[in-house]
Amino acid sequence: MSHTEVSPSVAGLEIGSRRVLHPGPLRWLRSLGWGAALFVLFGFIYGLLAFLTSPDRAFMAPAPGALLTAVVSIAALGLYALLTKGAEARWPGELALKQAAWELLVGVGLGVAMMVVVVGALVFSGLYEITGPRAASPWEMIGVAVSSGSFEELMFRAILLRLLMRAFGAWPALAVSAAFFGLAHLGNPNASPIAAVAIAVEAGLMLASFYLLTGRLWISIGVHGAWNFTQGWIFGARVSGLPVKQSLYLSQPKAGAPDWLSGGPFGPEASVPAMVVGTAVAVAVLYWAWKRGNFKPAPDAA
Repeated sequence: MSHTEVSPSVAGLEIGSRRVLHPGPLRWLRSLGWGAALFVLFGFIYGLLAFLTSPDRAFMAPAPGALLTAVVSIAALGLYALLTKGAEARWPGELALKQAAWELLVGVGLGVAMMVVVVGALVFSGLYEITGPRAASPWEMIGVAVSSGSFEELMFRAILLRLLMRAFGAWPALAVSAAFFGLAHLGNPNASPIAAVAIAVEAGLMLASFYLLTGRLWISIGVHGAWNFTQGWIFGARVSGLPVKQSLYLSQPKAGAPDWLSGGPFGPEASVPAMVVGTAVAVAVLYWAWKRGNFKPAPDAA
C-alpha cells in the first residue's frame, strides 16, 4: 500500500455482521446492547486510569504516569480486539496494524496543523495573547494526549459510532455519536451549551470523518492526541475547559474578548476559529468518505 492511498477500495465499511451482530430479528437491539456493554467497560478503565495518574492525587510522578497511560492504552486496544474476535467473529479492521504507523503520523501532523491555525487565528485577530517560551515538563500532557486519543476514539468511534451505524445507519450514527461526544464534555470546568455544541460539531464530526474514510482509528487517534497536546503543552491554553499546569507557552483570551468568539474560559475549542477549522475539515473528509462508499456497511458475511 503506497502512502498516497488511505484505504483499499471496498464496497462499504466493515462494521461487523457475525455472532452478536448477525442479520435477523432485533439486530438493532443486539447492536445497542453490545455497544453499551463495551462503552461502559472501557469507560470504567479510562476513568480508573485517569484517577491513578491524576497529578492532584500524587500516586505517581508525571513521567511514570505517562508510561502507565501508554501501557494501559495499548492493552485496552488489545482487549477490544479480543472481545471483538469473540463476540463478532472478526479481528477488527479498525485496528489493522499494517497501516498504523503511517496513519498515526498523518493524524499527528493534521492535529498539530489544525491547532496551530486555530491559535494563530485567535492571536492575529486580537482575541488571544501568548507569552513564553518557558521551561516546562511535557509528561503530564503526553499522558493526556495518549489516553484521550486512544480511549475516546475507541469508545466514541469504534464502539458508539460503529454500532449505532450497525443499528440505524450512517447519518443517525454520526449525529448521535457527535452529540453524545459534545454532551460528555458538559461535566468539564467552564463548560457551556455553546462549548458542547462546538465540541460535537468541530471534533465529534471531524474525528468521526477519519474513521469513516479509512475504516480505521489510527488517523483519529493521532489527530485527537496531537490536537490536545499542541493546545495544552505547546500553547498552554485550556483543554476542553481544563487548565494546564505546565506548558511551553501560555495562551489566554485578552481582556474584553467576547467569549463566543474566543472560547472564553473553556479554551480555544469553543472559539469561532476552532469551529471553522474543525467543521471545514469534517465536511471535506466526510464528503470524501461518502464518495468512497463508506456511508454504508460492507455486505453481511456469509
